[in-house]
Order: sequence, then C-alpha cells, then structure tokens
Amino acid sequence: MSRLSNRNAIVTGAGAGIGRAIAVRLAAEGARVVVNDLSPKAADETASQISAAGGTALAIEGDVSSSQGIERAFALCEESWGHCGLLVNNAGIVQQVPFREMNAGDWDRMIAVHLRGCFLGCRRAIASMLAAGEGVIVNIASQLGQIGGVELVHYSAAKAGIIGLTKALAREVSGAGVRVNAVAPGPVNTELVRALSPDWREAKAADLPLGRFGEPQDVAATVAFLASDDARTYVGQTLGPNCGDVML
Repeated sequence: MSRLSNRNAIVTGAGAGIGRAIAVRLAAEGARVVVNDLSPKAADETASQISAAGGTALAIEGDVSSSQGIERAFALCEESWGHCGLLVNNAGIVQQVPFREMNAGDWDRMIAVHLRGCFLGCRRAIASMLAAGEGVIVNIASQLGQIGGVELVHYSAAKAGIIGLTKALAREVSGAGVRVNAVAPGPVNTELVRALSPDWREAKAADLPLGRFGEPQDVAATVAFLASDDARTYVGQTLGPNCGDVML
C-alpha cells in the first residue's frame, strides 16, 4: 500500500499500544514517521520496528503536555524531511479512581496529557499546514468521551474535550485545505487497558455487542483511512472502532 507516499507524519505516544500500531501502519503505507514518546527506549523500539520492515522513521523523546516537547518532534520532522503534513495526537494515560477519591493533581495531569497535548500539537501543526494549503490531523479520543466511564471521570472529560476541539477546529480550517478528524476507539487490548481492574474489564467486555475488546491494529487502520485521500470528504468526524459500544 502507498496511500501515504511522501507524507511526513508525527505520531505522539507511539512507543507502545495503539500509538505504535498507528506509526507502523502509516509507515507501511509510505509515510515517513516521527515517533514521539515519553519513553526514549519505547520510541526507539517502534522506530526500529518500522526500519526493519523497510520503512522510514525517527524517534524522539518528549512530553506532549509541554510546548518544548511538541516543538522537538516538529523540529526533527522539519529538519530531516520538511513540512509535517500529517499529525496524529495519540499520547495518553489512564487512571481508574472513584470520583470522590480523585484529587486536583489527578485531574490536572489527565487533562494536561490528553487535552492540552492535543491542543499544543494542533497549534504547532496548523501554521505550516495552512501555509501549505493542505494537511491532516487525526486526534485519538475514546468512546468514553461520548458515553462516560465509571471511575474514569477525568479520562472521559478529557476525551470529550478532544472531540469538541476536533469539531471546532475542523470548522475553522477545513476551508483552507486542512482536514481534522477524530477516532474514538472502544476498549483495546493494550497495556493501558490491562492496567484497569479485572472486574472493570470483564464487565465492559460483557457489555459490548461483539463481546470482546479491539486490537491496536483496528484503530491504526481507521487512522490510515482518515489520513489518506480516501477520506477527503471526512471533516470534523469521530469514527468509532468500538466493538459496538457506541452506535451512531
């Protein structure tokens, strides 16, 4: 597949799980990929996997909740290959805690990584994309941003914010050639989800029409579609590879 040939991409939080699957899929479709992660070791592992498969990738450590972390990823892309035409805001964390036990630090960190990180990435990408008259941004949300999640109030709020940001930004920049969309996966078999309690995971799986969780590759396929010209009429949309948890 070569739907993304000669595209320069940045994927945040690409050291493992969904982010790694996205980076690998975009590279397989021809994109040059900057692999961002808070863990330099994890970023290097993803980039090495891409290179071993014949793709092109560079690894960079960075905290998406800081402007400096975002800037480093874009600087690497621009200095190595040129304009970043594809940004995937994927970096995220999860914490299961009853709302009554949640403190302000829990809330602030969740919002910082998910929503502030998405904002900073979009803000850095938009200027050059508008100047080029083209670009694609895909923001990774969650079905819990649509329906809420028990003991995941801060996570659900952050993901709902990403969906709102996506819609508003799409209205603002789509006329100038920049497409902005979101992907809201259901529960996916990753380390983050496996860190949730067994009771939560068992109950959630039983509640899904498919009766099982998705895989990172399912999300990656959706992102690759939105990144390609096949999705040229998709603007401000939230696609849901969620095993039926949300039906629209």
